[in-house]
Amino acid sequence: MVASEISAIIGFVVALLVGAAGIYVGARVITDTDSYVYAIITALIGSAIWFVVSFFVGFIPLIGPVLALLAYLGVINWRYPGGWLAAAGIALIAWIAVFVIVYLLAIIGLVTPDAVGIPAI
Repeated sequence: MVASEISAIIGFVVALLVGAAGIYVGARVITDTDSYVYAIITALIGSAIWFVVSFFVGFIPLIGPVLALLAYLGVINWRYPGGWLAAAGIALIAWIAVFVIVYLLAIIGLVTPDAVGIPAI
């Protein structure tokens, strides 16, 4: 493997783990669910769905990103109890948690501030 491939794999794993940590915190607060592995799987599925929807409709101004966000929220809604409002709460708390985690990791020099584990518009 070339250094860029190894770097890409490490970046993907770090983003996945950080995104999953955000989902874990959000799910823990909103639904009292306590499984980091479940959050990792949710983050992986959510990222894949976000990518697919963005690939097909992401180029449409406003509508594309909104559809991608709704698809991502749909994954959270499907994976966790509580409905769409709970899914939105989990996603919001996840976004805040990921921001804090990435900020702290950037301060100590482990990642760059653009390392994001959950989608953002």
